[in-house]
Amino acid sequence: MEKSEKIIQAYIEHFIENGNRPASVFAFAKKLKMKEAEFYEFYNSFELLESDIWLRFFETTRKKIEAEEIYAGYSIREKLLAFYYTWVEVLKENRSYVILAWQSIDRKKLKTPTFLGPFKAAFKDFANSLVSEGKESREVASRRYLDERYADAFWLQALLILDFWVKDPSKSFEKTDAFIEKAVNTSFDLIGASALDSVLDLAKFLYQHHKA
Repeated sequence: MEKSEKIIQAYIEHFIENGNRPASVFAFAKKLKMKEAEFYEFYNSFELLESDIWLRFFETTRKKIEAEEIYAGYSIREKLLAFYYTWVEVLKENRSYVILAWQSIDRKKLKTPTFLGPFKAAFKDFANSLVSEGKESREVASRRYLDERYADAFWLQALLILDFWVKDPSKSFEKTDAFIEKAVNTSFDLIGASALDSVLDLAKFLYQHHKA
């Protein structure tokens, strides 16, 4: 096991057992039988360590789905479904930690928690790549200004799925699977060519006609 992985696993165990961060890097490093300076070779703070944990959840998920040969032939709707289904499976391996970390977030603050920052950036890059691919395959309608916000919408969707999964009491998290399917299908019904485009076209026509 790599030292960084050892640090992460020890941190997760401490967080689960105590419900909070270690008192200090010194105390945490001592428990791992390493010098404090060794910890700083990998992370400058516990917050950065937490960021890496969530980013690794994402990276592990993406590697798993992209390793499947069938994935390349998926529609972007299927690719996002595959991501979410696999993501909750990855999170399940550390469910106790995920629940505690999620519950520690101050919901009154609208700003994304710092420890989710790198994960958010990576996820939005992934979402933007799906949107670009979807425009080429015409699964996603090109809508000026609106389509620039799709990645943000998918990020909010990911957080909703995470929150639903954390609170899901159903056996094998069956309700989460159903929620994922409905959430993704609804989002693609909205960003695909639909009645909304007809409404936008009509509004554009009326605006230009009035302007003329």
